[in-house]
Amino acid sequence: QVQLVESGGGLVQPGGSLRLSCAASGSIVSIFAMGWYRQAPGKQRELVAVVTSGGSTNYADSVKGRFTISRDNAKNTVYLQLNSLKPGDTAVYYCNADQVKVAGRGGRYGYWGQGTQVTVSS
Repeated sequence: QVQLVESGGGLVQPGGSLRLSCAASGSIVSIFAMGWYRQAPGKQRELVAVVTSGGSTNYADSVKGRFTISRDNAKNTVYLQLNSLKPGDTAVYYCNADQVKVAGRGGRYGYWGQGTQVTVSS
C-alpha cells in the first residue's frame, strides 16, 4: 500500500509564509505527478499546483507568483512553498500522487494524503 504523509500546516498572519511537505511511502516504483489541492469550508476541492516527474509545473491562477511547488523524486516527496499568504488561502491542503506504479501490481493508481490545515488570519 502507498501512504502520503503531509506536514507543515499551521496558523500564519497575512503576508506570512509556510512550507508544506508530503512524503509518499510504500512499494512505489514511480510517480508521474505529485500535487497539492485545497478545500475551504463550503467549497469544492481545487487544484493549487502540480509537478510532474520531469519537472513540469502547473499552478492555479490565484497562487501564481506566490506559491512554488518542488519535488525530490529520489525521496518521493513534494513541497509547496506558500508566500504572501492571504486570508483567502485558508483551507485544508491535500497532497496527491497521480499515476503511481506500485511494485507487484498492474496499472497505475492515485492516492491522497489526510490533509493539513492552513489558516491565514491576524
